[in-house]
Amino acid sequence: MTDSARPRRPRVRAPELTGEGGWLNTGDRRYTLADLRGRIVVLDFWTFCCINCLHVLDELRELEERHRDTVVVIGVHSPKFAHEADHRAVADAVERYGVAHPVLDDPRLATWKQYAVRAWPTLVVIDPEGYVVAQHAGEGHVHAIERLVTELEAEHGAKGTLRRGDGPYVPPEPEPTTLRFPGKALLLPSGGFLVSDTTRHQLVELAADGETVLRRFGSGARGLADGGPRQAAFNEPQGLALLDDGSVAVADTVNHALRRLDLSTGEVTTLAGTGKQWWRGSPVSGPAREVDLSSPWDVAWWQGRVWIAMAGTHQLWAYDPVTRTVGVTAGTTNEGLVDGPAAEAWFAQPSGLAATADRLWVADSETSALRWVDPDGSVHTAVGTGLFDFGHRDGPAEQALFQHPLGVTALPYGSVAVADTYNHALRRYDPATGEVSTLATDLREPGGAVLVGEDIVVVESARHRLTRLRLPQEAVRVAPVTHRPRRAATEVNPGRLRLDVVFQAPAGRKPDDRFGPATRLLVSSTPPELLLEGEGADTGLSRELELDPAVWEGVLHISATAASCDDDPGVEYPACHVHQQDWGIPVRLTEGAADRLPLVLAGVDEQEGGSQMP
Repeated sequence: MTDSARPRRPRVRAPELTGEGGWLNTGDRRYTLADLRGRIVVLDFWTFCCINCLHVLDELRELEERHRDTVVVIGVHSPKFAHEADHRAVADAVERYGVAHPVLDDPRLATWKQYAVRAWPTLVVIDPEGYVVAQHAGEGHVHAIERLVTELEAEHGAKGTLRRGDGPYVPPEPEPTTLRFPGKALLLPSGGFLVSDTTRHQLVELAADGETVLRRFGSGARGLADGGPRQAAFNEPQGLALLDDGSVAVADTVNHALRRLDLSTGEVTTLAGTGKQWWRGSPVSGPAREVDLSSPWDVAWWQGRVWIAMAGTHQLWAYDPVTRTVGVTAGTTNEGLVDGPAAEAWFAQPSGLAATADRLWVADSETSALRWVDPDGSVHTAVGTGLFDFGHRDGPAEQALFQHPLGVTALPYGSVAVADTYNHALRRYDPATGEVSTLATDLREPGGAVLVGEDIVVVESARHRLTRLRLPQEAVRVAPVTHRPRRAATEVNPGRLRLDVVFQAPAGRKPDDRFGPATRLLVSSTPPELLLEGEGADTGLSRELELDPAVWEGVLHISATAASCDDDPGVEYPACHVHQQDWGIPVRLTEGAADRLPLVLAGVDEQEGGSQMP
């Protein structure tokens, strides 16, 4: 490629990679950018609570495989929750989700700040000479990054600055445990248990002792295949629900599918989903095998349907076994905590369900909340206030705090147990008194629990086992702890604030305006009083906001969508893609602070000198 033919890109020297937690998946070696010179580096800023980050991990697998001798993906783990700053928890997450590239553990967000990242996930591309050439927030950008990688391979191959070879990834040694990061459990009519052995991509039937393996279902390799116990394939299955006919519904999370296990034969079939992830604009109801789903995390049988905690879209869906249809039952896809009618409610990564006669309980993980749905579809919150409020505090529900709960279990007399995952605890909420208490502590990342007589059996995911506890007559007493996010609030000037979402269509693509405007921007705030002007939806990606000086702190909720298609007039049916990202930006109103808030969806912020790097 001649100099004149090379694509013109902004070139900003990439800041160094630093993180107090050190490196994982490198055989204990620490790396600098100089060590990676000559390779194309993709930095993946992620945190393991974030469903969008988990989607990106799966998107990156094919890119890593196809360009294994030129591309090095580096995960930069940047925690939201206090628990995610624990190095052991990061190491567990790296194994749990099958991360097959080096990971820098950055508990104090040092590298996050150096790269001016504002959202999980964010991908940054560094060329073989050590310059940042692209930044993308959100998921769904790997197609654009692969095109850029191909261009960089040609450009730097011709210059002699591309170095091919094996990457720095060193796989960890596998550990021989019966279960490996189990997700959920189900009490079977036999008295035994069915457990989703998530990291091993199987379901395991255990005897009543919770330890003896009776049967395994699934080949143990990632895949989506129906068939008998050894032929069927799952991909990180999670939730389980017993159906009226004695079969089991399975939330096959990374396959974006709802599966069915016939316990009598061991046969596995697919009830809903296509195996493809739902994207904005896809159908939200219809024949179950023709509708895309997005990271179903848990399931429950309620009101004659299989209700699904659709973590990937921040919604609840339901499958009707009579009509064999599936569709949305509550939630808008906006991420947050808003109660009200089902069609207007907001959830944030619902991950646990428990059904009673008059309520469907929901563990809403990203808001650290316990919610419920009435039979009429209205949504309520029992415990929790928002995306950035979490901790371990008992007492009245309006003051109590959880930390990223993933499971909920109905208890006798109307109360519920909450698997308070990142607090390593089992908590109890009593609707009669409105009180939250602690039932047990020192449970390593509990993901769910099942009631067995007077005992409760907890899925201790990070201890790779089921743990049986006697339900205490009185709750354990714990000292209250309130956590603040490690991510600092963005200081902005009170009054007028210019919001600019930066989107540049990837090379070779143009905005897709065939069916109307190619972009959409939705803005709201917590508390609502923070925004005096600028709330709501419109098509432009820039907007003037007015912030109330009397509300000195809050969160701006921003959702941006942009569509682009291949720009080749010779192609009759060009490939089109939707770029979408939700931001929750904690802000603090400070006189003299910035009066412009730039958020990069794709591209670079040219008003900041060609990059958001300092």
